[in-house]
Amino acid sequence: MTVVPITSPDLDAAEVSWFSALCSDDYAYLGVPDGALRSSWQHCSDIVKEAEAQGFRNILCPSSYQVGQDTLSFVAGCAPITDRINMLAAVRCGEMQPIMLARTIATLDHMLQGRLTVNIISSDFPGQKEPSPFRYQRSREVVEILKQAWTRDEINYTGDVYDFKGLTTDPVKPYQTGGPLLYFGGYSPDALELCGQHCDVYLMWPETKDALAQRMQDVHAVAARYNRTLDYGLRVHVIVRDTEAEAREYARHLVSQLDDDQGKVIRDRALDAGSLGVSHQAKNRELADMEGFIEPHLWTGVGRARSGCGAALVGSTDQVLSELESYQKMGIRAFILSGYPHIDECRHFGSRVLPQMKTCSLPHAYGRVPATTPQTPLGVGERR
Repeated sequence: MTVVPITSPDLDAAEVSWFSALCSDDYAYLGVPDGALRSSWQHCSDIVKEAEAQGFRNILCPSSYQVGQDTLSFVAGCAPITDRINMLAAVRCGEMQPIMLARTIATLDHMLQGRLTVNIISSDFPGQKEPSPFRYQRSREVVEILKQAWTRDEINYTGDVYDFKGLTTDPVKPYQTGGPLLYFGGYSPDALELCGQHCDVYLMWPETKDALAQRMQDVHAVAARYNRTLDYGLRVHVIVRDTEAEAREYARHLVSQLDDDQGKVIRDRALDAGSLGVSHQAKNRELADMEGFIEPHLWTGVGRARSGCGAALVGSTDQVLSELESYQKMGIRAFILSGYPHIDECRHFGSRVLPQMKTCSLPHAYGRVPATTPQTPLGVGERR
């Protein structure tokens, strides 16, 4: 395993984030619908409020067409009910005309007073299937247009997908100078090129540590060609209890009523079901032991009924903390966590592991400052 050279400051602190199940992804038993945990405004906003109360620094708000809440509307609704936690809004490039998207994100950034971060998504739209190079080129153009809108007085852009001339940008400047931090996940060469050139945080799904280290090296090499340095993040589920035996027992309990045919239906309904990243998650399950573990504390059972992130860190408080510390030593300093049910597991992790971690908010660690009225951000290592 090779450690990626990182130059971002304060690597002993990490951005520890939670996940709001906007896309109908909350269960007491994995794959078994539960009306009390359905994707409603009430339930998903309760997850956000609990994550803020526990001290998480950010919360991923995902995007799906088939099920759940609209992401940007949801994030807007969370602005007045939160005051500390950042919101990581998933934005599917091409869904909205880019200049209108620039205005929408800028408005949200003001509503949240700089607590907005953005996850750039490049997947297909319903009923459409586009080649990977086209999807990432479209995303590249969207990001480049967003940056023009946020930093210039006029947009002039000619690309393969979009063409704009002489469009004024007033008043679409965001609250944060230069715009929100951009998070990105993808595995293809086109994805790595886009991330290395334009994004700030490269997100990965759980794999063996050797595989993660190689992905970090690959995207670091791309970023270096553009004289850029990225941060790295891991999106992973967690099951943490007082003892390893209790955690493993809960993992077995979680899938005890799972029908594998229904699990396949759940996986296949996602628009990214055929992506390269999802195929790697499936490969993890094939390589796992009889109990579903691909490493001593990395359990692939979640992926039996979930597309995308398909594994969980399972263990005692000390074991899960040790795993996160080992990821940090590799150069990973952003963690987007979740568990089932989301509010319950948020409390388990928040009460056991989070108080022992030094945390930060990445946008502030990068020195991003408000473009208008100053605020008092958390310092690196300060708990909210």
